[in-house]
Amino acid sequence: MKLDVNILRYLSKDDFRVLTAVEMGQKNHQIVPLPLIDSISGLKHGGAYKCLRELLKHKLVHHDGSRYDGYRLTFMGYDFLALRVLLNRGHICGVGRMIGMGKESDIYEVCSCVPAVH
Repeated sequence: MKLDVNILRYLSKDDFRVLTAVEMGQKNHQIVPLPLIDSISGLKHGGAYKCLRELLKHKLVHHDGSRYDGYRLTFMGYDFLALRVLLNRGHICGVGRMIGMGKESDIYEVCSCVPAVH
């Protein structure tokens, strides 16, 4: 699936809190149940469920209801978490066009925020 970085603009802080909560829950669970996501994210009044619907729409998490009701991160969800970390640390400030596509990876241009050293 192709990475659509335009989605990154429309995700809120709470969406990333829920993505991080799902990732943390996957340390001990293959499929993370909703009550655990609620408790890890710390959002109140069903905020995690609202964010999960948005993340499902963009295919950043996958809902699995076969054994029990739960969620897991998709590869694109991991990519968005990694992009968010790189943006917050100031290593990159923008993602450009795709410059290469391989069997297991896609290569994108990114803008660096760090000035060039001469």
